[in-house]
Amino acid sequence: MDAPADSPWSGAGLDPLTGRVLEHLVTVPSADADEVAAAVGVSTADAARALRDLADASLALPTDAAAPRWAAGPPRTSLSALLARRRAELARTEGLVERLHEKYETVSGPRSAHLVELLEREDEVSARYAQLLKGCTTEVLHLAKPPYVTSFGVAAEASGVADGVRMRSVYETEGFSDEVSLATAVRGTGRGGELRLAPRLPVKLVVFDRTAALLPVRGDRPSAGSLVVHSPALVEALSDLFESVWRDAEPMSLSSRTDALPPACGHHGTPLPDTGATGSPDPRTREILHLMAAGMKDDTIARVLKVSRRTVQKHVSDAGTRLGARTRFQIALLAAERGWLGESQGLGDAVVGR
Repeated sequence: MDAPADSPWSGAGLDPLTGRVLEHLVTVPSADADEVAAAVGVSTADAARALRDLADASLALPTDAAAPRWAAGPPRTSLSALLARRRAELARTEGLVERLHEKYETVSGPRSAHLVELLEREDEVSARYAQLLKGCTTEVLHLAKPPYVTSFGVAAEASGVADGVRMRSVYETEGFSDEVSLATAVRGTGRGGELRLAPRLPVKLVVFDRTAALLPVRGDRPSAGSLVVHSPALVEALSDLFESVWRDAEPMSLSSRTDALPPACGHHGTPLPDTGATGSPDPRTREILHLMAAGMKDDTIARVLKVSRRTVQKHVSDAGTRLGARTRFQIALLAAERGWLGESQGLGDAVVGR
C-alpha cells in the first residue's frame, strides 16, 4: 500500500486511489463498492481493493455483512493511530541506519570524518553525480568550463531534477561552443533555471543544496578523479565562490537558436520585424549583440545559436548601421545605452550538466 512520493497520502502509506476512496467515504454515511467506483471513476474491482486496504488500516469499517457497505472511521482518531505506527516504523529504520553506519565506519576506517570523498574512476564520478543531483530538493549551483565530461551530461539527463529545484549555471564563454556543453544546455532549456556566461571561471564546480559539492581533483584533467566535499565550512566557501562569479556573469538565453524557435521566427537567419528605426531590434539581433558584448567572437556566436557566421555578421552590421556605430565596441556600448542588451524573452533557460 506504499504511495508514490508525490502523493498527498504518501506520509500515511496510502496509494492515491485508496486516499481518494477515503476522501469520498467521509462525505457519505456509507457506500458499497459499486457506489465508490462510480464516485471516484474506477472499476468496481479497484474500488473493492481500496476498501479492503482501508479496512486493513482500520480507516474504514463494514456496516452490513449481508450486503457489504463501508463507512469511514473518525479521520482524526483513525489516521492518528496510523501515523503513529508509521512514525514507529521510521524510528526503527533510523536505528537500523545508525547500526549500519557504525559497521561501515568500523570496516572502512577513518576517512577524515567522511568530510571529503575521493572518486577515482569516471563511472564512479558519474554515478555519484547522478545520485547527488537526484537527491536535491532546493537548488543546484554549477560552474562549467572545459574540458567537459560527457558522462556528466548524460547522468543529469537520465536522473532528472525534482520539480521546484532552482538551477543556476555559469559557463565559461570560450568553452560554451563545445558540443557537450551546447547539447546539455539545449536539453536543459525549459526546466526553470538560469544561465549566465563569464569570460573565465576559477574552477569546475557543482554544489548540491549547499550540503555537498563536487569538483575535480585536477581542473585540467577531469579523468584524474573528483572530490565530493561534505564539510559545512568548505561547502559554504564554495557556495560563496559561486555567488561571486554569478554576480559578475552575463545572463543569456538559448531561445534564438534555430532549433529552439517556432517557424515564424525565421530559421534561416531572417530577422523578425522590429519596432521601427528607434525601437528595439528583433530577438535574434538582441541575442547576438548580447553574446558579442559578453566577449564571444562571431564563430562562437554562430555555433551557439546554430546559424551561419555570415548571418551573425549581417545582424551586427545592421545593428551598427541603425546605431550609427562603426566598431564592435561602439555597437555594444550604444546597444547597452539603448537597452538592447537587457533580458530578452526566454532568458533564464535551465542548464544542468558538467
